[in-house]
Amino acid sequence: MSERRTGAAEPLGGGVDPVTDPATDPATEAFVAHRNLLFTVAYEMLGSAADAEDVLQETWLLWAGVDLGTVRDRRAYLVRITTRQALKRLRTLGRRKESYVGPWLPEPLLTTPDVAEDVELADSVSTAMLLVLETLAPTERAVFVLREVFDLDYDEIAEAVGKNQAAVRQIAHRARAHVAARRPRETVSPAETRNALQAFQQAVETGNLQRLLDILAPDVVLLTDGGGLKQAALAPVVGAGQVAHVLGRVNPAASLQPAQINGHPALIVRINGDIDTVITVRIDDGLITGLYAVRNPEKLSHMERETTVSR
Repeated sequence: MSERRTGAAEPLGGGVDPVTDPATDPATEAFVAHRNLLFTVAYEMLGSAADAEDVLQETWLLWAGVDLGTVRDRRAYLVRITTRQALKRLRTLGRRKESYVGPWLPEPLLTTPDVAEDVELADSVSTAMLLVLETLAPTERAVFVLREVFDLDYDEIAEAVGKNQAAVRQIAHRARAHVAARRPRETVSPAETRNALQAFQQAVETGNLQRLLDILAPDVVLLTDGGGLKQAALAPVVGAGQVAHVLGRVNPAASLQPAQINGHPALIVRINGDIDTVITVRIDDGLITGLYAVRNPEKLSHMERETTVSR
């Protein structure tokens, strides 16, 4: 890290919030200009909005102490700091997930409609893709995200992850092959997803078991994340019949509301007006092959306002 600037902005304790108080300080201006990008980098590496926000705070504190005269590319430098902080946190998260109660799912984000227009970005933040990224080692995940989503040069990625370029190229090749073997087989249009969700919603609300079975793949998998705080299946529910049986027990007071979650159509389940569950899906060959239901209230705090993701 470069030497500290005198008079650097102090967001904690100094009363300066780099997000809401973009003063004339060049460090603050640069951070605010790239904040949405940095959040997206951290979120795609961690699958947690709360942890991504913490990484941004750490990034700001480090960035505020950098001598800007030594920085050639402020965006690249900020991405480098964010990546390094996210890697540290990712390793800590890995230990936390080992003791997590039941299936762990990424924290859902209520995203702006324009995210869906960037197909690659929407795909990269989808629940299905984030679950695929969970199967990568931390450095593989960082390299894949920086190269495939944000199109960084190999030399920039090498700086961010502390590897040489040759090693980064090998890691990128390995990560691409790993993801390609596990990601959804085809790009599904928002209209197709909406149609599937509408049919799913109608089947659940009317209790039409046959209609539900018609839109579920025979080997569909339902993952429910209650985090030990809400009732949820402690293991994956596999098979159309088993999944339909679970969904048939939905609280009769629940209302299902379409929403844009992680760049894709999804459903928000409310009970007495409060968000109870967020449901996202994976679709292959026109059928729902994955249902992801987040019930852990600690993961639903970002659902009351839209979050901007960008690249």
